[in-house]
Amino acid sequence: MTFQDIFKSSFLENITSVSILDMLIALALAFGIGLFIFLVYKKTFSGVMYSSSFGVTLVALTMITTVVILAVTSNVVLSLGMVGALSIVRFRTAIKEPLDIAFLFWSIAVGIVLAAGMIPLAVFGSVVIGVILLVFVNRKPHLNPYIVVLRCFDHDSELNARQFLEKQVSKCVVKSKTVQQGGVELNLEIRLKDDNTDFVNILSEMQGVQSAVLVSYNGEYMG
Repeated sequence: MTFQDIFKSSFLENITSVSILDMLIALALAFGIGLFIFLVYKKTFSGVMYSSSFGVTLVALTMITTVVILAVTSNVVLSLGMVGALSIVRFRTAIKEPLDIAFLFWSIAVGIVLAAGMIPLAVFGSVVIGVILLVFVNRKPHLNPYIVVLRCFDHDSELNARQFLEKQVSKCVVKSKTVQQGGVELNLEIRLKDDNTDFVNILSEMQGVQSAVLVSYNGEYMG
């Protein structure tokens, strides 16, 4: 055994398995496309509270996936070990918006495609996906939905309030009804004819009506 054999290491031999230029190009493209995904997410966000950390996570996830796949594609043995290591990872963070799942998969998919060397597919595919999301997610319905929360004393005042409300709006649908002693609560989905909401004031002043609340919502109702 020579002096060189003592310091010979398979770990050091793997340093040149992926060239520095390939790593820099892949990471730069991953950062650029990840930033594009982040901007699309920011433009299409329609939830209650915007989380800037989730947007940064999309950029980081794209770059991390690229690094992992570069390592996997350079060594078959390493790829088997990587599969076993990643299989024990569990993510328990709740995804509040269904669209967030699409952005997460988008970031992971771009990282995989870039590391595999399919740069045109990653670039043009991301552009197409981004344009589709910007068009469809930001598309607003012609008539925005609203919820009217109506509290009445009795059945007769409920009927009078509903008849008045149906004449003031283009659509009125009962979503839920709660009846308690001394009161009735209605949740009604409506579509306004125009931007005038003065009918809510008149509705609240009608005899037998305790209160009338108008709330805008995104069309997703749980009752």
